[in-house]
This record gives sequence, C-alpha cells and structure tokens, in this order.
Amino acid sequence: MKAVIVTESGGPEVLQLQDVPDPQAQHGEVRVKVMATAVNRADLIQRKGNYPAPPGTVANILGLEFAGVVIDVGEGVFGMKPGDRVFGLVPGGSYAEFVVVNHRTLARIPDNLTFVEAAAVPEAFVTAYDAMVSQGNLKSGEWVLIHAVGSGVGTAAVQICRALGARCIGTSRTKDKVDRAMELGLHRGIVMEKGDFAAEVKTIVGAQGVNLVLELIGGNYVAEDLECIADQGRIILVGLLAGAKVDMNLGAILRKRVLLKGTTLRARPLEEKIVAGQLLANNIVPLLESGQLKPIIDKTFPLADAAKAHEYVEKNDSFGKVVLTLE
Repeated sequence: MKAVIVTESGGPEVLQLQDVPDPQAQHGEVRVKVMATAVNRADLIQRKGNYPAPPGTVANILGLEFAGVVIDVGEGVFGMKPGDRVFGLVPGGSYAEFVVVNHRTLARIPDNLTFVEAAAVPEAFVTAYDAMVSQGNLKSGEWVLIHAVGSGVGTAAVQICRALGARCIGTSRTKDKVDRAMELGLHRGIVMEKGDFAAEVKTIVGAQGVNLVLELIGGNYVAEDLECIADQGRIILVGLLAGAKVDMNLGAILRKRVLLKGTTLRARPLEEKIVAGQLLANNIVPLLESGQLKPIIDKTFPLADAAKAHEYVEKNDSFGKVVLTLE
C-alpha cells in the first residue's frame, strides 16, 4: 500500500509517499480502506522527533484518525462487515491506504457526512467531549473557557457547549478566528495580545469566574486560568503548545478547591480506547446526525501532499481541521 513515511526527524520535507506492506487484520480487528485522514498538531510534533509513538505502534507513519470502508474482518469480530462506512481513532498509521484497528473502537459514519467530513471528527470531537463532559463533568448553564478556539478541538468544543446548553468564552490570537467561532455558538471571544485574559474573563462572567477551562495551550495560561476559575472549578489540561512549565499559585488550587487534571487519548490502553469509540458512537454521532454538531474543515490536500499540509498547519492560519484525502 501507499503511505506517507517520516524518513527522519525534521521539517515537512521529511514526509515521503512510499510503498509499504499492507497490514492484515488479526483476531478482533478489521482492515479499513482509508478514504480520508486529518492533520493534527501531534503529527507535527512527532515528525520533529519530539513526540514518540506509543510502544507497539507504527513509528514512521503519522495519523491519529481516519474515515473509510471496512475491507475485511478478522476472527472474533461482530457487528462489522465489509462495506461498512466507519471512522475512529488510532495511535498512529492513518496517513496510509489501509489501517487495522480493533472493531470495538470504531463507529459508523452518519449518512449525512462525507468521508472528508467524517475524517475531521474523531480526534477533535472525542477530545473535546471526553475532556469537558466525561472528565470535566460539564453541566448545562455553566461557563466554559476554551483556549485556541479556532483549532479543531476548539471549534468542536464550542459546538458541544452549545448542544449541551453551556455558555463559552474562547481565546485566540486573531480576531478573525474569534469572529468565525461566534458563528458556531461562541458567546464571547477574547483576542490574545499580551498573554493575560483572566481579568477580561471575569468582566464577562462576573467575579465568580468560569466553571470549566479546556486548556489546550498550557504554559503560563494555566496560571491565568487559576485567576479566573470559579470555586470548585475544573481545569482540564489537553495541550502544551506554550510549554510544560509554569509558575503558578498552588494556594489558589487549595482555596478554590480546584480540580486540575491532565488528559491524553493516544497513550490510553485498549480498554479505554474502546470506551472512547463508544463515546464517539453513542454521544457524538447522534448530535452529528441531528445537525447540532458539524465538522469544520479549513482545507483539504491529497495524501501525497502531506508535506504541504504540514507547512500550512504550521502557519497557524487554519480554522478547524485540515484533511488529507485518498479518494
């Protein structure tokens, strides 16, 4: 099969389309013909050599999500058959014509979504829903602060808040992304200029602060989060684009009884990945079918142009997802 290979750590130019052996479905697995996949920030970091693939995962083929068609099934598979349109998450390897995955981690693609649209769903929407609802215990009427609101996860989080009756504030470094997020249901936006936002957040929601923070940036943002989080608020740390270290006031965590929790999808054991697949199938798909959620796609590239797609994502101009097509 054709796959985009990371030939060595480095810039986008290290990505090359090559022939590699086809993967084969084993017990409990299905082989899927990939019709589309998507570029995630983790792909860029891994390409540079700073985010190793989990043990047992293909190390030189990027890609954390896919949409495609089941080609064949291994022994012990139930509820899936050749021809089914499916999508889901993988720990790596979806920049390729085929992937092999455990059938219990998959969900069926709603009839109202194309393969390109479906490929933009799993990583963004499962990450946002899992962080805010499953771990952050989001409730209707609460205020949520969403950083990097123009990202794939950010645009998914805004829509999930709207669907569940929560109110949200989003931050971005550009006014254009804030304005576009407002069209998705964002209540208020903050254009980041100096890196501080806590005072403006409290001006919007009141001195009590926000109930939940979806923290996609890390670094000094976490210290600001503590300044504007409500008593018994929850900060769910998903990304570290601004760095892994921060000088923050631990006393605020004690005084406000704040929950600060980190999360990641990629390194979870199979049992938890099955739960994530069920979340996609049972919680997110119905909202996609009803039109309450929709994937936001900024641009598409052929798989052979993965290097160009990485270059584009690294400019930080995209709003929503960048998808690689194999159709």
